[in-house]
Amino acid sequence: MSEQQKVTFRYAVREDVALILRFIKKLAEYEKIPEAVYATEEFLEEWMFDKQRAEVIFAQIDGKEIGFVFFYQTFPAYLGKGGIYIDDLYVDLEYRGKGYGKQMIKYMARTALERDCGRMEWCCLNWNQSSMDFYRSMGAIPLDECTIFRAPENVLKMIIE
Repeated sequence: MSEQQKVTFRYAVREDVALILRFIKKLAEYEKIPEAVYATEEFLEEWMFDKQRAEVIFAQIDGKEIGFVFFYQTFPAYLGKGGIYIDDLYVDLEYRGKGYGKQMIKYMARTALERDCGRMEWCCLNWNQSSMDFYRSMGAIPLDECTIFRAPENVLKMIIE
């Protein structure tokens, strides 16, 4: 592993909306689905800061954002207490393999515990073996007993008809 610089973390503020969208687009490029990004700065500002439905934490080195975690609060009924769902976790290519992703997961785990959450969850694309190996190395458990289903907006409209 290359020498690691000190990483710091900060919560995104309203003025970071353009930066948040840039990281979302970088992740979509990495995941080979850039066409999947419909988010706009206006949507992010409304849903993250006006409606307070999601949060972002940036990982920084020397004041430069090198990665982000996009997450939101959940409420797993079986647990009877809150949880955190990590929707996106991304580290810029030149900073990968240096332990920063591990520090980001640890930071999120501390955040979940500080908020008295019962669990933290995320998903990983099946083709992304290096990420799956990384998550397993951190002690995360892949769920085989369920499949995530998605109903996008057009399907939601169809469901209620």
